[in-house]
This record gives sequence, structure tokens and C-alpha cells, in this order.
Amino acid sequence: MKRNVLHDIMTLAWQFVKRNGFTMSEALKAAWANMKLKAAMKNRIVKFYFQKVDGSVREAYGTLKDNLIPAIAGTDNRKRNDTVQVFYDTEKQEWRCFKKANLISICM
Repeated sequence: MKRNVLHDIMTLAWQFVKRNGFTMSEALKAAWANMKLKAAMKNRIVKFYFQKVDGSVREAYGTLKDNLIPAIAGTDNRKRNDTVQVFYDTEKQEWRCFKKANLISICM
């Protein structure tokens, strides 16, 4: 379990270095933040901030907890994108996503 999490963090960090020009230090901080956010969203609604593609900062309340999200109907044949984090926005009652490299902060 722990080994897989560390592998995922390092993979994500290298992705940030290669695609976004982060230093390894910045990349590791961002990768840990993304993993903490995902873990927290699996347990509860989390308030966090990210930078949108247009440059503005967005405050979001999101979750991935099974009993807080609606049932998914149909099949999802879309190609997976490992550069974005998908979450259920509890304010807008819709699925949303943001670029993992643009995560600013998490309010625990």
C-alpha cells in the first residue's frame, strides 16, 4: 500500500517536472498536495483552491465520497487523462476537473 502511494507521488512529481517545468522540490510539494486532496475528498467534502486555465483563482468544495455523489448512469468510454483531477462540485452539483499542476491550497 505505502509503496504504491510513494510510486504514484514520484510519478506525478516527474510529470510536473517534465510537462510544467517545476523544480523537483516544487513538483514533490505539488504531488503530495494532490495526493492529500484526493485522499481527503474520498472521506468528506473538502474546500480547496486552484488556478483556472484563464488565470483566475477558483474556490471549490469537492468530494469523491460515494454516498455524497450521484449514481453514474451509462458507460464512460472516455480516455483517461492523468494530468487532471476530477471531483464532484457540491455547490454546483456537477462533475468538474482541474489541472493537477494548478492546485494552490487545501483547507483542512
